[in-house]
Amino acid sequence: MAEVLVLVDHADGVVRKTTLEMLTLAARLGEPSAVYVGEGAEQAAATLGKYGAGTVYVVSGQANDYLVVPTVEALAHLMESSGAAAVLIPSNQHGKEMAARLAVRTSSGLITDAIDVRAGGDGVETTQSVFAGSYSVDATVTKGTPIITVKPNSCAPQEASGAGTVQQVDLAFSEAAKAARIVERKEKQKSGRPELTEAAIVVSGGRGTGGDFAKVESMADTLGAAVGASRAAVDAGWYPHTSQVGQTGKQVSPQLYVACGISGAIQHRAGMQTSKTIVAINKDEEAPIFELVDFGVVGDLFEVLPQAEEQVKAARG
Repeated sequence: MAEVLVLVDHADGVVRKTTLEMLTLAARLGEPSAVYVGEGAEQAAATLGKYGAGTVYVVSGQANDYLVVPTVEALAHLMESSGAAAVLIPSNQHGKEMAARLAVRTSSGLITDAIDVRAGGDGVETTQSVFAGSYSVDATVTKGTPIITVKPNSCAPQEASGAGTVQQVDLAFSEAAKAARIVERKEKQKSGRPELTEAAIVVSGGRGTGGDFAKVESMADTLGAAVGASRAAVDAGWYPHTSQVGQTGKQVSPQLYVACGISGAIQHRAGMQTSKTIVAINKDEEAPIFELVDFGVVGDLFEVLPQAEEQVKAARG
């Protein structure tokens, strides 16, 4: 079976769930192999092998001292040396840039924001959610090696037996790749909640909160969820821009999305419409969000959320 390269999304050796999902999808196409950039590969190898990675290619941590080009050079080198059947990359800001550069460098087809990846009669097939989530399309790369960015929460990670053998990649980066150096990094202040784009549950607030996100945050903490916000809430200065869900914010696809006081403008729907189950709370029964939801509650979020939170706590004992 041909290798399928998966770019590992990690934080200091801790492998993120998005990587495990991609390894599960890669197993449908061939033999999964992980590409790990940075330090902590030995710590991560056991986890990667547990989810099917036969080989863990380790690229020098020096790549993280620069922008995305060194990682792109490493992926291109591995594509050529391994004869990879496909490359799966996390569908985040850096991942999409890497994928685009890699596609140009290797004259290969590119598919972004895939929510499903599988083997088909014409090669690797994908499903994407397009036009603000209004349609789903199936696509196939017809040139070169398929390069695919995969949205978080696209599938449930499945354990598989993989050797997880660590193999160092001996590669000298070009001078052009080292043209832009990163001189400083600042860690994001931790809230104790899951990362928005990776969370299985997201509770978001909009204009209907009036700027008071206390009930939204309390419900999120009860559910172990991330907190999101609509553009209206962010533009009003009620919540940080990093928490904005929508076409001009972050794209999320959780198992459960709870929209509180959000009207459901197309800009917001574009960022959350692929959520598996959608619940909305809004006082306006004509709000567009109700056209999209699986469950809708017409009511005041400040009255509904505390009642819902009590029920969740009671159900948990």
